[in-house]
Formats: sequence, C-alpha cells, structure tokens
Amino acid sequence: MTIKRRITRLFFALTLVFVPQVSMAESALVAVATNFSEVIDVLKVEFEKSSEHSITIVTGSTGKLYAQIVNGAPFDVFLAADQIRPERLVADGQTLNDPITYATGQLALWSIDAGRIGDNGLQALTEPYRRLAIANPQLAPYGVAAKEALSALGLLEKLQDRIVMGENIGQTHALVASGNAELGIVALAYAISPRNVSAGSYWGIPPELYTPIRQDGVLTLHAKGNEAATAFMTYLQSDPAKAIIRAYGYEVE
Repeated sequence: MTIKRRITRLFFALTLVFVPQVSMAESALVAVATNFSEVIDVLKVEFEKSSEHSITIVTGSTGKLYAQIVNGAPFDVFLAADQIRPERLVADGQTLNDPITYATGQLALWSIDAGRIGDNGLQALTEPYRRLAIANPQLAPYGVAAKEALSALGLLEKLQDRIVMGENIGQTHALVASGNAELGIVALAYAISPRNVSAGSYWGIPPELYTPIRQDGVLTLHAKGNEAATAFMTYLQSDPAKAIIRAYGYEVE
C-alpha cells in the first residue's frame, strides 16, 4: 500500500471518529385516558416547543386502550386514568419502566344550568330531575369513583333509575353538555374547562367519598429505543408540566 493511500485511509478513519453524533428527531404514539384529553393537547404543544421530538395522541377509555395494548396496538406511552391497568402491564412484562403517577383526578357534580348546583351538592342530587350521567364503572375509573361517591352519600340505590352512563368520562361530560342529562359526575377538569359553552355550576365532591383517582403512566415495550417516548415521560414529570396539570384541576405529587 502506498503512503498516499495510507494517509487517505487514516484521514477518513479520523473523520468518522470525530464526526459529532446527531440524534434524529423521533415521534411517539401516546395512548391517553379521555379525562386527560384537554390537558394532553396543551402538554403536546409545550413539549414539542422544547424538544426536537413529536408525539401523536390517541384518546379513549382506559379499559379499551389497555385492551388494545394487550392485543398489540403500537402505543409507546400509556397514560391511564387508574393504576390497575399499568400495573397489569408491568406484571405481564409489557413495559420498560415502573408506573409513575402523573396526576390525581378529582370528581365534580356539574350542570350546564348556572343556578342548579349551589354550595350544597347533596341538595342538587336529591331534587327532582330526570337523568344523572356517570362514566361506565366497567370501563372508566372515574365511573368507579362516581359509584363510590354515590354509595357513600347513601344515594346509589335511590338514584339507580336516573343514572345514564357514558363509555368514558368524555361521553359523560357530553351527555350533560348537550342537555341529555341535567346533572353529571365528571372530572373536575371538565367542569372548569374553558371549552365549555356554558360554565354552568358545579360542586367539588369531597375526596374522602371515593378512592383517590391516581393516574399512572408507563412506557410500553414498543417504546424500546424510541427517544421521543422517553423524552416525553421525562417532560411529564418536570415542573412546567406539573404546573399545567395543576391548572386543569388535577393534583400532582
């Protein structure tokens, strides 16, 4: 080999060594419980402002999203409305991390009628009306919590014939917003949402009446090697993200 060829090879070898490693922008598919849909829209914008990565959001009931993941849906991140489903995924070896609690939800009794609910929500529940909307307890953790609250108030059996159910808390909110139900037990985030056409009236249901709605998130196995998914989970635990989550009616640890 000539000296010229050796020098040329050495030059290219050194070039490969010293070329900076540029990370490529990636995208992650995030499955989000319906109750968190409004907040995730804001978090998505803020995350993408501060990151080269992007995320795509799919919302639905926690039960249905969990079933989709179990059946192979390519979600990278799962933000549930409970702790049970993320823990099941961990137990089944389908996650890359232990769950993190990204928010704790709160319940509110809400009506589009500004004069219907006063300081005493119990009075509004026992006055005459046709329908009370709650989320389906079989699919939505907020439905489980609503059922617990009604039971603690001694009203579950009394109101059974008035209860109508949405598949998730978003549908429950829609039943009230459309006037198909005069009252609804919804996420506090929905009751105070600026997107409501009518602010209406609401009563924050005392948290001691139901099991805390701790909402956990995990990285699924599909996220292996996906920097966008990892970066988003890190962002979700940052102070700026927590401030946004609090502003939308959730507690954060």
